[in-house]
Amino acid sequence: MGVYEELLNKIESKQATVGVVGLGYVGLPLAVEKAKAGFKVIGFDVQEEKVKLVNEGVNYIGDVINEELSELVKTKRLTATTDYSFIKDVDAVAICVPTPLDIYQQPDTSYVENSASEIAKYLHKGMLVVLESTTYPGTTEEIVKPKLESTGLVCGEDFFLAYSPERVDPGNKQFKTKNTPKVVGGVTKKCTKVAAKLYSSVLESDVYEVSSPAVAEMEKIHENTFRHINIALANEMAILCNKMGIDVWEVIDAAATKPYGFMPFYPGPGLGGHCIPIDPFYLTWKAREYNYHTRLIELSGEINNSMPEFVVNRCMQILNEEKKPLNGSKVLVLGVAYKRDIDDVRESPILDILTLLSNAGAEWVVADPYVKTFKLNGQLVETCALTQEAVESADLVLIGTDHSDFDYDMVQKYAKVIFDTRNAIPRGKVVSKKYHRL
Repeated sequence: MGVYEELLNKIESKQATVGVVGLGYVGLPLAVEKAKAGFKVIGFDVQEEKVKLVNEGVNYIGDVINEELSELVKTKRLTATTDYSFIKDVDAVAICVPTPLDIYQQPDTSYVENSASEIAKYLHKGMLVVLESTTYPGTTEEIVKPKLESTGLVCGEDFFLAYSPERVDPGNKQFKTKNTPKVVGGVTKKCTKVAAKLYSSVLESDVYEVSSPAVAEMEKIHENTFRHINIALANEMAILCNKMGIDVWEVIDAAATKPYGFMPFYPGPGLGGHCIPIDPFYLTWKAREYNYHTRLIELSGEINNSMPEFVVNRCMQILNEEKKPLNGSKVLVLGVAYKRDIDDVRESPILDILTLLSNAGAEWVVADPYVKTFKLNGQLVETCALTQEAVESADLVLIGTDHSDFDYDMVQKYAKVIFDTRNAIPRGKVVSKKYHRL
């Protein structure tokens, strides 16, 4: 029996030991699902605190159920370590590490490169490696494959390599890791088949096979670029509708009644999170290699990145109507997380808004039930509770994140002026006479 057939049998019988490199918002839920499916799972992370928490059965990711993690650790289905030498004991490993942009807006693949180098030290025959981190087309074959083949082992014969993009939407109540369809593209057909077999053994969703890692890498970028561009259109419509005295939210609701040819996207204070503000620029960077300028993507980025400034200018206009300058005014900002009902502030546009408010001389405080502290320009900031006193003392209440925990009835009752950037208070529920919508 060859290494390919042997690995397939191990996966089918749940005798394979599976590794997950990176125990963040993608890696930990994936590790949990693999362990729940019956595999022995080893999680790897360079952060000792994360490893310690996992081994204590303490959850730190919103999409993971606390009791499930605790039970998996207790029964030794899931363990975590900072020691990459344990890679030698796994039959398959997924790389789920960050792929941020550097200060020049170019892809920073150092985490992927370091992970591939560590895996290469302990790579053995009959092993599957899957990259899940979002990145530009070509990363798997141009960066990961050469590092692994530097061992002398041959991809597709001695070991198997594939790309399968993560699809995680933090806070989504309907779609989680287990029930979201998975795309898989291997370097060879055998690579694709063995990776697809692993995911189909873990997930309840369909596994869709594509012809190469590059196709899978590009489809992930296409998903997020689609959202990036359509959100930019919604934001540009919001800016224009404001100038024309038209409610953009009513416009979108009306357009959404069309049963074909339209998909609603909504404006907001800017883009945030680990994907949408960043991923399209992997493609922009890669396109230069082919002497192509991705004009639509870059223009969309300009529009989305301009929204915090638009929001602060609106704050000035709204306060001017109250005969108050923004300079010296007290602003209560509701929410700093990049989206509702989560604690993630990565790339949150509210951070830019707070900086602009400070530059304009405003005094601000932030209320966020999900975020106790956050860093702004290197300084640690504590959030406050949303109380009647906090609302009454503010010259302006700015709704930056539409958390469902906020008491919007109380806010409307006691706020002097409200500026809602998220349509948190729908038209039919607005009672405040001093309410403004983005």
